[in-house]
Amino acid sequence: MDARANDTRPWPEFCSGMRDIVPLALGVATYGAAFGLLAAQAGFGGGQTGVMGGLVFAGSSQIVAAERLVAGAGVAAALVAGLALNLRLILMTSSLRIEFAGRPLWQVLWGVHLTSDENWALMHAARARGRVAGYWYLVGGGMMLWVVWVTSTMIGAVYARTLPDPRSLGIDFAFTAAFIAILCSLWRGRGDLAPWVTSAACATLLTMVVPIDPTWALVGGGVAGAAVAGRGGHE
Repeated sequence: MDARANDTRPWPEFCSGMRDIVPLALGVATYGAAFGLLAAQAGFGGGQTGVMGGLVFAGSSQIVAAERLVAGAGVAAALVAGLALNLRLILMTSSLRIEFAGRPLWQVLWGVHLTSDENWALMHAARARGRVAGYWYLVGGGMMLWVVWVTSTMIGAVYARTLPDPRSLGIDFAFTAAFIAILCSLWRGRGDLAPWVTSAACATLLTMVVPIDPTWALVGGGVAGAAVAGRGGHE
């Protein structure tokens, strides 16, 4: 099936996606600013933080990668940890085969890059209400989130330069707080329970039993959780 056959009104659908995701984007801006503050602690400037957000565009992955850098784990370990945390995106984008079918490569790559938990879930929710929501709705929502994320992280990183020692203000807890906020936004119901519990249990056991760097425990937990989600047909 060629998804382009349904592209009769791409611009209105794109704009609907951008408009409908605004409430979620406000939440993204909050933890985006928190990440920017912490990226500055890892040595990133405002421009570097913005480039990272634009190219990676994965809040939880960026937070973990920056935390690993601050902890001195090294660039390679930070990248691996960030990638492992976003293994769920493989399952999400593979569920968009119909939306991507028949499209030129640049549209497929654009759609894959802009797919996030928020606009993916919003697209399915809009469809459940009987609305037209396909590729351009997904991309519209993704573009709004992308702009908000990049902007808020840059503002956070620049503003951090004017602050005293983050620990004196309690901002050093922001890594944890921002990650918890992202985690809560990802929960979609009981179907998430099995892969989440598996990931947490595997990472915890590896950390406690096997003498390895926490980065690799996180990778193990991410792979185990993705495997459980894949076997269960989790979306």
